[in-house]
Amino acid sequence: MKSLVILPIIIPLVTASLTLLFRRFQRMQKGLGLAGSIALFAASLVLAMNVYEKGIIVHHVGNWPAPYGIPLVADALASIMIILTGLIGVSVATFSLKDIRSGEFQFGFMPLFHMLLMGVCGAFLTGDLFNLYVWFEVLLIASFVLMTLGGRRPQIEGSLKYVTINLLASMFLLCGVGILYGKVGTLNLADLSHKLSISPHSQLVTSSAMLLLVAFSIKSAAFPFFFWLPDSYHTPAFSVSALFAGLLTKVGVYAMIRTFILIYRDDISLLIILVIAGLTMVIGVFGAVIQKEIRRLLSFHIISQIGYSLMGLGIASRLSLTAAIFFTFHVAVAKAALFLVAATIGHEKGSTALEKVGGLYQTHPWLSLFFVLPALSLAGLPPLSGFAAKLALIQAGLKGHHSLIVFIALFVSILTLYSMAKIWTMAFWGPEQNVQITRSEKVRPQKSVQLFDGLSISFWIPLVLLTAVTLGIGIFAEPLLQFCQQAADTLLQPAIYNQAVLTEAR
Repeated sequence: MKSLVILPIIIPLVTASLTLLFRRFQRMQKGLGLAGSIALFAASLVLAMNVYEKGIIVHHVGNWPAPYGIPLVADALASIMIILTGLIGVSVATFSLKDIRSGEFQFGFMPLFHMLLMGVCGAFLTGDLFNLYVWFEVLLIASFVLMTLGGRRPQIEGSLKYVTINLLASMFLLCGVGILYGKVGTLNLADLSHKLSISPHSQLVTSSAMLLLVAFSIKSAAFPFFFWLPDSYHTPAFSVSALFAGLLTKVGVYAMIRTFILIYRDDISLLIILVIAGLTMVIGVFGAVIQKEIRRLLSFHIISQIGYSLMGLGIASRLSLTAAIFFTFHVAVAKAALFLVAATIGHEKGSTALEKVGGLYQTHPWLSLFFVLPALSLAGLPPLSGFAAKLALIQAGLKGHHSLIVFIALFVSILTLYSMAKIWTMAFWGPEQNVQITRSEKVRPQKSVQLFDGLSISFWIPLVLLTAVTLGIGIFAEPLLQFCQQAADTLLQPAIYNQAVLTEAR
């Protein structure tokens, strides 16, 4: 059973290696890449079922016991995030079959795609702060190259901002890790939690907390370090944008939840996070409202929605943490779906600028459906997943007497609905625009099976899958909420996590 923990890392590593070996054979690359992503998703489901039934699973790499070795820890929180990685991975891999150009496949899209998935899974599963830094660097390197594939000028400009600010975040993270190790003598998360729980925090520990808060705020695009994201996420290939939107900022949110509940939990840190949450929501949604390009508008909403997850962390109750984890899962799925809708619009219309597209409701009615469901979910309307997530957050805020953040969350939801209505009005209900589409931008129908609206099956499968998940976890929210509650209980009772990781060392 312990081998299940390492599968989400081994599967993308093997897939990346195989696709690199067959880099000159595009069909083989596509087949291997899709098979690897399906295998990762299947492994994530098996791992989650075992964690749900049997509790935390720990694998000590090289059989070195904690705190001396490298532990891989699958608890409920990590398992939920691994499922999310598998789901978005298989959706984007399917979409990329017709989205990514031949030249981009030739220059390593599939190996880089799976190396990024490996880095994300490693970050979710590691039980050690230094190895969290290492996995951040793996996914940063892969994401930087993915962002520049194609070599267009906007991509280069966006990637320079992306890599510069993320390298700065890595520097803050490494400094915080170094200070913490110098003070406590360990970087194992369970050992840190145990040692800091039995001794008072020193100024060095507090300073390391602030350095890590800055690092994770940059990684998650929280206020005031959000500015790099809307300048970067709308520039790469459509599939890459959807992958980034669904996963990358969620790694920063996960790291913040894990460290600030397990290690640094104190009233001052949580209050700072709550303030950051409110400002992140407001700044993000105001930026979205004024945008006139779909991917850039959705990029600002990534920022805005991160604030809701941080709201749950800042309140730090059982209900709020359950809601924060549920919300993070919901928003990643909805956001990936919306970016894939934008990608399909870009292929069909040759542009994602709102003033250059229109009439999609008449020409692509099914695409309209697959936009409106995740869009309304993002705004928090019932019976979709966003409603269950935001309702739980609002209830947690009211129970904790955090009226201001509750008001901000409701206000931002209204503006989110407004911005989604803006896309709907201009792109779907608006008059059809005559925009010339180049051959490279238009999907060639004769080379793939067509479904609905005359679009490729490889476009529809991920849209149907992600929309179905959004609808399903809204109508049938209870199973996921129970698993999220299990994750919250483990976070709030660190002795459970500590005992599972450190049992062999004591």
